[in-house]
Amino acid sequence: MKHNKISYKVGQFFMFAGPSAILFAAVVIIPFIYGLYLTFTSWDGVSTTKPFVGLQNYAAAFSDTTYWKSLEITVIYSVVTVILVNIVAFALAILVTSGIKGQNFFRAGFFIPNLIGGIVLGYVWKFVFNRAFVSIGESISGTAPASLLATPNGALFCLILVSVWQYAGYMMLIYIAGLMSVDRSLKEAALIDGCSAGKAMLHVTVPLMRASFVQCIFLSTTRCFMVYDLNLSLTDGDPFNSSVLAAMHVYNEAFVYKNYGVGQSEALMLFAICAAIGIIQVYFGKKGEVEA
Repeated sequence: MKHNKISYKVGQFFMFAGPSAILFAAVVIIPFIYGLYLTFTSWDGVSTTKPFVGLQNYAAAFSDTTYWKSLEITVIYSVVTVILVNIVAFALAILVTSGIKGQNFFRAGFFIPNLIGGIVLGYVWKFVFNRAFVSIGESISGTAPASLLATPNGALFCLILVSVWQYAGYMMLIYIAGLMSVDRSLKEAALIDGCSAGKAMLHVTVPLMRASFVQCIFLSTTRCFMVYDLNLSLTDGDPFNSSVLAAMHVYNEAFVYKNYGVGQSEALMLFAICAAIGIIQVYFGKKGEVEA
């Protein structure tokens, strides 16, 4: 009977979940609330006073054309990257579950890029684009071609390419789990009934993997919208701020230009956009799930 008392349950909660809850509050909840408070002030990050300005920061954020331009670039980058990441990841998952020799080695190899930090990854690929590819082009044509990072479209292409290379291995693991969760007898029954391997994959396996697709699309979308480290080390927004993604613009506004109120307002707007996209995507994805 003692175990049914509220005090006992509260004590058990704080014993097991208490440390995690305290850390989560200290690292996420309290900074979020403080950031929300800063959106109503004109704090510069240095002064001891934080003058209250009401909704002026939100008005400034809505009228900031560079913010909306960075958000437009982010949408283009995210759409293309999410599509390519999931196509590549699903293809890799099929490859490493097909029974090829050394498939465990390939799984580890495809996943390794995800273990490299975005800052390190960006500098490595920056060297590849600026030195290695340029040297190869010079040896072939006799003249040194311009680096892909030197043009606006080329810089965005480089961001997309490196992001796909980094994220595909992680998403591959989720698709592998989805493929292995599909009952083999269902696929065999489809093949016996006359379906080709491709049709069995499209009409049997893929519908039963909808949860994996929902999870992968959600994770890749949120990652793309919030990317900063790779953007900083690979392009740093160049050339001429043509590759500044939304997260980098928010950081610059708050920490470089010392407009903390406006920067926090734009960060909150970016968070709201990401949350809305994620909720809508998960809702429609879960709505059509098929159970075996």
